[in-house]
Amino acid sequence: MADIIVPELAESITEGEIVRWVKNVGDTVEKGEFIVELETDKVNAEIISEEAGVLVEILAQEGDVVEVGAVIAKVDPNGTASAPAAAPAKEEAPVKEATPAPAKEEAPKAAPVVEETTANGRVIASPAARKLAREKGIDLGAINPVDPQGRVRVQDVAAHNPAAQQAPAQTQAAAPTPKAAPAADESRVEVVKMTRRQKTAANRLLEVSQGTAMLTTFNEIDMTNVMALRKRKKDAFMEKHDGTKLGFMSFFTKAVTAALKAYPAVNAKIVGEEIHYNKFFDVGIAVSTPDGLVVPNVRDTDRKNFAEIEGDIADLAVKARNKKLALSDLEGGSFTITNGGVFGSLMSTPIINGDQAAILGMHNIVQRPIAVNGEVEVRPMMYVALSYDHRIINGKESVGFLKMVKELIENPEDLLLEA
Repeated sequence: MADIIVPELAESITEGEIVRWVKNVGDTVEKGEFIVELETDKVNAEIISEEAGVLVEILAQEGDVVEVGAVIAKVDPNGTASAPAAAPAKEEAPVKEATPAPAKEEAPKAAPVVEETTANGRVIASPAARKLAREKGIDLGAINPVDPQGRVRVQDVAAHNPAAQQAPAQTQAAAPTPKAAPAADESRVEVVKMTRRQKTAANRLLEVSQGTAMLTTFNEIDMTNVMALRKRKKDAFMEKHDGTKLGFMSFFTKAVTAALKAYPAVNAKIVGEEIHYNKFFDVGIAVSTPDGLVVPNVRDTDRKNFAEIEGDIADLAVKARNKKLALSDLEGGSFTITNGGVFGSLMSTPIINGDQAAILGMHNIVQRPIAVNGEVEVRPMMYVALSYDHRIINGKESVGFLKMVKELIENPEDLLLEA
């Protein structure tokens, strides 16, 4: 019998949620065939069978959170495809999941028992928290986590006081809790469970906003020259580079790369009590997908020309929208560019991505009257914003960085030196 095991996907990923089973119990599977889709914090992973045979048992159902290394199914190399024979195995799984629910209601009267499900669904907890709860005999469902998203962490388990559960009923009645909120009126409110990736993104954005000294500085860019250059060259560029379109993102990526060289603190990050200055230039480009924003990286932008950058951006955008991004596409970026202008945003304060030191926000191009050499002219103008971690980057560096990006975009010929 061959086990289907959740593989190690990346050092930072310890678990994932089963999105769907492509194969059912009793189906024939080939070696290397995709049988189940797993949603992790970063990407959707396709888990394959390492053996050919028949899928005889599924140990984790759609919606279950499974840890790396867990056995989630079994394949019999000598089995014969037989869907009817496998029917009882599929019906047993929900029974196993449902039985702990009544016991949960008796928890205050009995000794705590470690459970991984509650009446409302599975408790979200880190692997370390689950392990500590098992060792202490603590019911995960009885813990009130600090995390606003409800994820139980190891510190929540360590701080849990079982005696608090046995407080007199009068005390509990005198202190109403927020959990007693009335259920939503389904005729007026649609309740949709957050996806794993949405919850992860929400937690990380909250961590960044609380864990950095984030400030934002603004400037505006006259897009006249770069728009004129793009208009003159776009057809020849597309013909020379096999249909690759010349967009504004390659200009901004090259301008940012040049500015990162001039202001290395913007290309750094804090690790413990050290500042790590990156000597590589991997620029993340935010891409909107139906499941939310993802930020794949264009690698080594200092070594690539406009066509290579535009080609990479187009490829990553297609992979992102088709859920085909690999973990290697998302990890290791040193700076991020996000373009809210494609949705019509005039100005915003973008949030720093992960452990990076800064992010550049592009915005909508708007025809506005401005003063040029003492005369009022209508020009295509764009506001740009640089959000940065003030612990690493001072005000002079942030303003200088953004001013350099502005000057390079307004004089695009200078970017040829960076090609």
